[in-house]
Amino acid sequence: MFRQDVASGIHSIEHANTNCYLVQDDDGLTLVDAGLPGARREIFSALGMLGRSILDVRAVVLTHGHFDHVGTAEYFRARHGIPVFGHPDDAYIAAHPYRYEREKTPFLYPLRYPRAIPGLVRMTAAGALAVRGVRELQPLTAEAAASLPGHPMLIPTPGHTKGHCALYFPDRDALISGDALVTLDPYTGHAGPQIIASAATADTPTALRSLQALEKTSAGTVLPGHGAVWTQGVGTAVAMARAVGGH
Repeated sequence: MFRQDVASGIHSIEHANTNCYLVQDDDGLTLVDAGLPGARREIFSALGMLGRSILDVRAVVLTHGHFDHVGTAEYFRARHGIPVFGHPDDAYIAAHPYRYEREKTPFLYPLRYPRAIPGLVRMTAAGALAVRGVRELQPLTAEAAASLPGHPMLIPTPGHTKGHCALYFPDRDALISGDALVTLDPYTGHAGPQIIASAATADTPTALRSLQALEKTSAGTVLPGHGAVWTQGVGTAVAMARAVGGH
C-alpha cells in the first residue's frame, strides 16, 4: 500500500506488515529501509505514482540490518548501483540478515500470540525466508545522513540491534523510527506504540532507554518500521511504549 505525504515530502510503502519510506526533495529520493523482497514491485509502483524513476533514488538507508528491512537493498545496489547505508555496528547483520541477536526464541511466539500468525504468513509469502545480504554497506554517519535527500539528523537508538538508528527531519516535523518504536509488533500482533518483542530484540533495557533519544526530537509525526503512522507526537508514543515495556 502506497500513501503519499504521510509527512511533508515523505511517502510510505507498506507491504506484508513492514514499512519503508521514500523521502523526496529537489536532489532526488532516499529510500529508508528496503522492506522484504516482495516489496520491490511496490517500490517501483510508488516511484511511478510520484512521477519518478529508480534513477532518482540516490541512496538506500537502513535503520538496522534485520531481514525485513534489508529485503530489496542488495537488488538495488547490485542491479542499479544505488549505495546502501547502514550503521557499522549492523554491518554483519546486513550481510547475514538471519544471524542476529535476540533475547528469546521467536518460534514460541505464534503459540502465545496467535493473532500474529496472519501477519507472519504474509511476511513469509513476501520472501522473508529468501533475503539476500548486502555485500557492500556504506557507513551511516551523521555527516553521511545529512548529505542525502531529505538531509535527516541521525539518531542512534541501539537496543533492537546494536547499530539501530532513527532519522529525524526537523523541517518536516517527522521522525522515521524504524523498529526502535513501532505501532504494530509483528511477533505479537499487538497494535499501539511499543518496542519490538524480545523475539527480535537484542537488548530490551537498552531499547527502552533509547526511547529517550526519540523523545528529545519532539517530532509531531512518527513513521515506524511496522504499523500505522503516529500523528499524536513522539512524546505520547514514547510514554505509551514505556508503559507496555518489554515482552
